[in-house]
Amino acid sequence: MRILFAFLAALFLFGSASLPAQADDPVAPPVATTREARLDQLFADLKRERNEKAAERIAARISNEWAQSGSASIDLMMQWSQKAIEDQKFDVALDFLDQVVTLQPAFAEGWNRRATAHFMMKNFGKSMSDIDRTLQLEPRHFGALSGLAQIMAVTGHKESALEAWQRVLGIYPMLRSAQGQVGTLSEELAGEGI
Repeated sequence: MRILFAFLAALFLFGSASLPAQADDPVAPPVATTREARLDQLFADLKRERNEKAAERIAARISNEWAQSGSASIDLMMQWSQKAIEDQKFDVALDFLDQVVTLQPAFAEGWNRRATAHFMMKNFGKSMSDIDRTLQLEPRHFGALSGLAQIMAVTGHKESALEAWQRVLGIYPMLRSAQGQVGTLSEELAGEGI
């Protein structure tokens, strides 16, 4: 249950948060010109940041970038799917998300959101497949990696879960839930080795 709660918390933190940088903010990094350049800068900032709240703001900005599909129709279907997931209408969410990944197969967040819906339905194999596609499109997707870690833990693959959480920390070092999971799994695996 703790794992499911952590996954849901990560989903809502990374899936729906958006905090745009203020142009007149002297602390905000300079605005990059392309989406990839903005993401690269944000990931560099996220890796360096040692303040948990500031790291959360950077992660939210990354999530906001990921959520931009470039298509009003896709964005609307993503909103509808999020509402369906929140209402636990997973079949409805999957109908929208199937359309999203069909219409825009290079949109990583569509695959990630569909992986989340499958996870909520305990369709771990389908969720893993969508996580794999998400990570092919965006290898730094800490939300997808967190989902992978959750599935590995739920299915009893502790070493793989630990590896996935460590990958998350390599991208987002200040993510407290990942830090806690690494500590817990490390202790459990050390105890099993005795």
